[in-house]
Amino acid sequence: MVFQEERPIYIQLMDEIKGQIAAGRLAPGAKLDSIRELAVFYTVNPNTIQRALSELERGGLLITKRAGGKVVTEDQVVIKSMRSRMAAERMEGFLSAMESLGFSAGETSDLFNEAQKARQGRSGVTVTAKRGETWER
Repeated sequence: MVFQEERPIYIQLMDEIKGQIAAGRLAPGAKLDSIRELAVFYTVNPNTIQRALSELERGGLLITKRAGGKVVTEDQVVIKSMRSRMAAERMEGFLSAMESLGFSAGETSDLFNEAQKARQGRSGVTVTAKRGETWER
């Protein structure tokens, strides 16, 4: 992982772990490596790892098990809420970028649908957005 200088490393680590949980690479109930192991893996100070994990625990995504270390919550409501927030943030960034390029909502929707059609041939997945339509996952 390459860290960005303009954002605190612990926040970037939190985002990385949230992304792994959202994508299912860290399943509910999965045990995380020790702080020391994570620090070596990410080549950061153990205190930085501890801060990231503490913040995630405060947010309800991680739980400390007595003598078992930190595990991912099994609370599907918490995980689904986090995934929805992450998706909304990325969508807002995308829409803002398209708007700054001068695209209208309709043009953005059309471009989105064209991109999805192009992907469909590669992945077999289709998602269609209609002009003015708002959807949640």
